Amino acid sequence: MDHRLVRAVEEALGWDGPAQLGGEFARGSINDREVVARLLTPSRLLDMVMRRSLANPQFRLFKGGEELHPDAYLNRQVTPRGQAIPMADMRRVGNLLREGATLVLDQSNVFDPTMEVTCRAMQWWSREHVQANVYLTTNDASGFDLHWDDHDVLIVQLAGEKQWEVRGASRPVPMFRDAERNNTPSEEIVWTGTMKAGDVMHIPRGYWHAATRVGRGGGHSTHVTFGFAKRTAVSWLTWLADWSRQEEVFRHDLDRWGSPDEQQAQRLALTAAASQLIDARDPAEFLRLREQEAPPGRHVPFLDIFGPLEAVACVSEFPPVITQDGETVDVVAAGKKLTFAAKALPGLGLLLSGHPVRLDEATRQVGTEVEALAKILVEEELCASVTPELFSGYTGLVTSAGS
Repeated sequence: MDHRLVRAVEEALGWDGPAQLGGEFARGSINDREVVARLLTPSRLLDMVMRRSLANPQFRLFKGGEELHPDAYLNRQVTPRGQAIPMADMRRVGNLLREGATLVLDQSNVFDPTMEVTCRAMQWWSREHVQANVYLTTNDASGFDLHWDDHDVLIVQLAGEKQWEVRGASRPVPMFRDAERNNTPSEEIVWTGTMKAGDVMHIPRGYWHAATRVGRGGGHSTHVTFGFAKRTAVSWLTWLADWSRQEEVFRHDLDRWGSPDEQQAQRLALTAAASQLIDARDPAEFLRLREQEAPPGRHVPFLDIFGPLEAVACVSEFPPVITQDGETVDVVAAGKKLTFAAKALPGLGLLLSGHPVRLDEATRQVGTEVEALAKILVEEELCASVTPELFSGYTGLVTSAGS
């Protein structure tokens, strides 16, 4: 999938791909300012908040550096049946923002098609799961205190300005669940400065950072943080533990009461079996299967009672693997393996490109069989029908396939 933001971030940071993600701190500016404005505006963010049932901690507000109690900005709308639905009290939200506050919406990609498509493009690019958290700070409000994240992040300043301080890591590659606490900030100042609209910054896992508008007077800042949940060797070992259940030797009780020789024999048997398991399922296979077995992204189901299938887009979390073997073509994605005749290859390449595909246009390009292929891929949930709402997430950022 060719997405304008992915290309713009690579150009801004001087990267030639995702390999540098998680390496060193990097900062730059996006030349394509249209893509920045297209992603999200403050008014669109507030509209998103207004129209959905939201709850803490996904939706939070901060004032004076302290997190506010949800009652300060949420109320319960009671239905005629007595059901209480949490909704943002937009009058209270507006007053807080006028006074100076920070609004946080985690996983905006769950609610907004533009962020949904952008996160999928980031996932296809990085081969990691991605979520987009949005931050709106008004007037001279502070942001979060100095802290570190347990994942790598790409920060895109969408509007306004914010002052940042970034420090190095005080513990190498710290984890959320770790062997030691990581509470003492590093003394190493990596960068301090102001992020302005169009600026992009990469902060690796474990680097301490803080952002604020204190002392800047009127104005606002809106930025989106793309979080990349990369896998570690601990993730691989956890995966191996699941595979170990297939071997009988690992399912036996550990010998607590046997003789020293019997206990030693079990230890040697377990060591040998563990070594075989490690050799048979290396980290590369773990990463490969993780991509191929990831379930498809959330999507609107296609129901032909509403009308014919007119346009589709691939909704697998990662790029499908398409392999030709003589007279057949295998497609592996979303936990499935589908086999087609080799003549289907051009149509599959088009439909699984990650770009929206209008079937009438695809028919002119690769033939009428593309409609049957599209129906199969939709039934198997590798593709989804492109609704007007979903199409809006591609508009101006991802061209239609074949364009």
